[in-house]
Amino acid sequence: MTELRSSEADASRFRLRAVVVGLVVFAAFCLVVARLIFLQVVRHDDLAAQAESNRTAVAPIVPNRGLILDRNGVVLATNYSAYTLEITPSRAGVLDETIDALSKVVDIQTRDRRRFKRLMDESRNFESLPIRTRLTDQEVARFTAQRYRFPGVDIKARLFRNYPLGDVGSHAIGYIGRINQTEKARIQDSEDEANYRGTEYIGKLGVEQSFEAALHGVTGFEQMETSAGGRAVRKLSSHAATPGDSVMLSIDVKLQKLIEELYGSRRGALVAIDPRNGEILALVSKPTFDPNLFVEGIDAENWAALNESIDKPLLNRALRGTYPPGSTYKPFMALAALQLNKRSPSLVVNDPGFYTFGGHTFRSHEGGLGGVDMHRAIQQSSNTYFYSLAVEMGVDAIHDFMKPLGFGQSTGIDLNGEVRGTLPSTEWKRNAYKRPEMKRWFPGETVSLGIGQGYNNFTMLQLALAQATMANGGTRYRPHLAKAVKNSVTGAITEIAQPPGENLGYLPKNVEIVRNAMVAVNKGGTGTRVFAGAPYTAGGKTGTAQAVSLGQNVKYNAKALEEHQRDHSLFAAFAPAENPTIAVAAIVENAGFGAAHAAPIVRRVFDYWLQGEYPSEEDIAAVQKGQAAAPIGKPRRAAEVTLPLP
Repeated sequence: MTELRSSEADASRFRLRAVVVGLVVFAAFCLVVARLIFLQVVRHDDLAAQAESNRTAVAPIVPNRGLILDRNGVVLATNYSAYTLEITPSRAGVLDETIDALSKVVDIQTRDRRRFKRLMDESRNFESLPIRTRLTDQEVARFTAQRYRFPGVDIKARLFRNYPLGDVGSHAIGYIGRINQTEKARIQDSEDEANYRGTEYIGKLGVEQSFEAALHGVTGFEQMETSAGGRAVRKLSSHAATPGDSVMLSIDVKLQKLIEELYGSRRGALVAIDPRNGEILALVSKPTFDPNLFVEGIDAENWAALNESIDKPLLNRALRGTYPPGSTYKPFMALAALQLNKRSPSLVVNDPGFYTFGGHTFRSHEGGLGGVDMHRAIQQSSNTYFYSLAVEMGVDAIHDFMKPLGFGQSTGIDLNGEVRGTLPSTEWKRNAYKRPEMKRWFPGETVSLGIGQGYNNFTMLQLALAQATMANGGTRYRPHLAKAVKNSVTGAITEIAQPPGENLGYLPKNVEIVRNAMVAVNKGGTGTRVFAGAPYTAGGKTGTAQAVSLGQNVKYNAKALEEHQRDHSLFAAFAPAENPTIAVAAIVENAGFGAAHAAPIVRRVFDYWLQGEYPSEEDIAAVQKGQAAAPIGKPRRAAEVTLPLP
């Protein structure tokens, strides 16, 4: 039987199918249009930027680091350009094989390999890292001829930091080093992230660290058109980097060099301050170190030598070394007695050579000094006088008077890392000890405070600041190394503003009594031999401080002790006495009597600063051995002495 098809039904089905297909086509067209609108309108800027990024690359231009200069314009830190051989680990294949092959073209030492591996541990795998620095022209030519053999290896021209005077002033100047992971994280969380793109080095210590913002400069950029392979084709635009500003210090580096030479191989610290404004004239810590060792990454041998040395050359003794001040503390105790009306200057105290308190005998001069007033007690350094004074004043009164002078406090110097030391009080002891029986302050502990012993522990910076404050009549200035900043573009010099001095309110007559007694120290006391023949008048106080505690009945014998256990030699002084322009605190560790070692160094500092004299070679050698008091030989004119480069 034949089925009859309805043409009308077929037409209806065809129309339905046509409509469905049309709707599908329309929907697809709408999707295409919508996608085009989304890509061409909504995401136009983003995609255009991506397309431009594929065609161009933006490279940072690292700024030249600013210079560091002393007060006379002598360059302490500068830059030089050199070629470096660098490897990008992610593109270099098997690293050991690559380095082995490179070593046949360019001289690569074992220390270079170790430094490279350490840099890899500290850096991301796609960063370019130096395997050799300061390539010679011949090495550059040899590598360039065979560059095709070494993917991921290239030669770059980089600026390197240089410290022309080597280890002179190294603790004050500091050094730069490669940015580590901790520093990267800190930079990424700061507003300076963009300014450090491309920068691999940062200040690590001293002025280099404290004035990083001024020295670094402003990073520029260069926009380059690149090929499909990523190689630069042509420069499209650029914005030059702004070099870092130069920092001008108050330090006289020739004086700094002289002091370091006078110390010789001995350990110690010296700080010289201008009492009229707080400028640091010299900040010495011995032994020193060569900051150039750190610029390219210090090798293991040099690091071990510095880090493991018993002499601790990396310790900034001026800011971080704390010591009992010994008898240099006595003039401040005398000033406290006058200001607090504890003693009149004419009161006579008998010094039989000892002081007894609570059944304990404290040593003083052998044989005693007899009756001493305040002037003679300072001049002859009577322990008995100041033992009894400390007991009369009490620990808290001593603490409250010494604190504004800066003892046991942060001085606010414009360098990072200073320590506070210890200025004892009853509250301090309660907080310092955990065991209940140790929290109590015992009256016998007060006795030794009067002669700068006991819990007293200060830095040479604090002692120098206190000496400068007394020298100027009682105004405390913030100690600082940086005098001014020189703009790298305009050349304009801008003085760095300092806070005004703080007047501590001392009565002028009281200050004069103490200062006159300190002058007497150098005229008829323990400093007489050292300042014999000086054409100026200087006030000073010698000090000998224990490095280890000895029992009251144990007689000190230097020869029976290890060298690091012997007494420290200290001297604090100012000059000229009539109108002081320099105040100094110095310590020579484990050297003994202050007049024999620390005071002769300070005498030469004053001769340089006040008279423009530089000691003879013979005199320097004698001072280094502790065998000279007053200068010997014919001094040279300081202006005629040149600074030898290492």
